Amino acid sequence: MGSVERPFPCIFGVRGYKGDQLRYVFHDSVDVRSLAVSLGAFLSQARSFGPNTSLVLFTKPDAILPLDVYRKKFWSLLRELVRQDNRPWPDHIPVELCDPLWEFSFAGEPVFVICNTPAHLLRQSRRSSCFMVTFQPRWVFDKILGTDKAAEQAFSTVRKRLAPYDLVPVSPSLGKYGAPGVYEYQQYFLGDDNERTACPFRTLFETNRANHHHGEWATP
Repeated sequence: MGSVERPFPCIFGVRGYKGDQLRYVFHDSVDVRSLAVSLGAFLSQARSFGPNTSLVLFTKPDAILPLDVYRKKFWSLLRELVRQDNRPWPDHIPVELCDPLWEFSFAGEPVFVICNTPAHLLRQSRRSSCFMVTFQPRWVFDKILGTDKAAEQAFSTVRKRLAPYDLVPVSPSLGKYGAPGVYEYQQYFLGDDNERTACPFRTLFETNRANHHHGEWATP
């Protein structure tokens, strides 16, 4: 994150790291109940940590699994976190993942989520030594990308850094929240190719209980 010779593509994450605005949790293996408590506490205090804050979950390095196994593990984690949430889903956030305005939410806060794994080889920007998940409050992006000009400059900088960093072209799934054809769920877990992924779930909740945090999970 602090490399000058090979700058990490996410300029917002780098700013957060250098400014000591990031917060971390460490699990041997993911403990969803513990993570839910940590995430709720983080989101309640996040604005005091700085404008580029995120919560980063690190797990203990282990045998490397196929990329698709990590993908399923990631989405299972998100749906289990929603099950642990004791706050209602935000009224202004759709529950359908294939809606351009959908965003994962927890404790009433929309949150952009990124997964890194040791199985990522070509997409180095998503590679880590362990199963790693970053939770970034949506308001961080709202401040940074508040105008079309600011968003264009930010995305241009990130794309320029991605080109030499990754061994695969920039993903066509990346884009501005809410833009036509851009879906947040596709950006959370990027593969080592540029195939667009289908919705892992239609919704994280059972259809007839979509606005309640104790809904059952929809099938893929």
